[in-house]
This record gives sequence, C-alpha cells and structure tokens, in this order.
Amino acid sequence: MSDTAIAAALAAIRARIAEACARANRPAGSVTLVAVSKTHPQQAVLDALAAGQQVFGENRVQEAAEKFPPLRAAHPTMRLHIIGGLQTNKARDAVRVADVIETIDRPKLAAAIAEAMAKEGRRPDCLVQVNTGEEPQKSGVARADADAFIRAAREEHGLPVTGLMCIPPVDEDPRPHFAYLANLAAKHGLREVSMGMSADFEAAIAEGATLVRVGSAIFGARPPAPG
Repeated sequence: MSDTAIAAALAAIRARIAEACARANRPAGSVTLVAVSKTHPQQAVLDALAAGQQVFGENRVQEAAEKFPPLRAAHPTMRLHIIGGLQTNKARDAVRVADVIETIDRPKLAAAIAEAMAKEGRRPDCLVQVNTGEEPQKSGVARADADAFIRAAREEHGLPVTGLMCIPPVDEDPRPHFAYLANLAAKHGLREVSMGMSADFEAAIAEGATLVRVGSAIFGARPPAPG
C-alpha cells in the first residue's frame, strides 16, 4: 500500500476506535491501536510512523529484530509488541527488541524470559496469553490454569505482568471470550487487555479491550511468502 493509503487507513481505524469507545461510554484514549506490521516491509512501518502511529506488533522475533532497531534512533517514542508464539530459545532476542511481550503462556517460557531480562537489563511489559477457546492448535494457557499461572508469572518468576491477551476461535462469537478475558484481568488487577483484530476490534472495545491488534485493515493483505 502507498503511504497515503496507509495514512488514510489509520485515520479510518482511529475513527472507528473512537466511535466504539463512545458507544461503550469509554474515553477514546483508553484504547491503544497496535498496528500489526508482520510480513510487511520496513517502508510500511515508516509510512505508518509518518502518519502518527507509534505502536506496532510483530509475530516473529527475527523479523522484528531486523526491521525495528534501525527505526528507533529516529523514532525513540515508538513501541514494539511481540504478539506471536515465542520459543524459549528466542526469549533473549525478544527481551532485547520488544517493549511488550504479549504471549507468555507456559512456565518454561516465563523462566526463560525472566533469565533473559536479568542478562539484558531490560524489563519489557509482559502479557499472559490465555487460550480462551481451549483450541489445541493455539498457544495460550488453559482457562483452568490461568489464575495459577498469572500468579506464578508475577510472584515466582518476577515478571512485570501488566495484562492478558487472547485470540478467540474464528468460528465463534468473540464477545464471550472478550468478556471472560476482561473479567480475568480485573480479577488480577491487570490494566491491559489485548483483544480484538481487524474483523472484531469494535466488539472487543465494547467488552473492555485496552489494546487492539489491527493489521490487514491498515497495511492491506500480507505479502505472499517467498517460495
């Protein structure tokens, strides 16, 4: 997409976020837009930055590490979220490059992130990913284990857990999943609730999202994988 198309798309998404907040009697500033730039080139991120976007999301740590460090010198206020499933051997790279890691979902990863934080001297915010639909193919801690894992991530591993994240099943009404996650975050006194994507972020805002992850509605379809 061109720079003008990205700017126009961002303006349209921001307007929809503001309208969704108004319908839910929430202030517009209570929801942060995470522009998901995975697989899109660095130029697309530059175009979004030029249009005032400051917060970005990437799935793969390696891609994020290649794309974002060169941008930080010129854009020191930008923030990068890692939103994809994370292998423990990528923990140190994630801590090095990210401002927020949204996909903490198992004890081994929590331990690896804590160790990486100690070595790197950086403490990015952490979100616990909950598999609200109990889908075996998806990352995320099971509902039954969520309370104990949130406590362990904070108290045993000492992670700076600031919120929760989920990706509801694509073939179900997302609202019950969003409501569950928001209630769970409130129960644990967590301020961030990352839920809602291009197709359903307005419903997520109605249920209490503070972070919405929007990619295709801003940057267009993902480029085809090289092959």
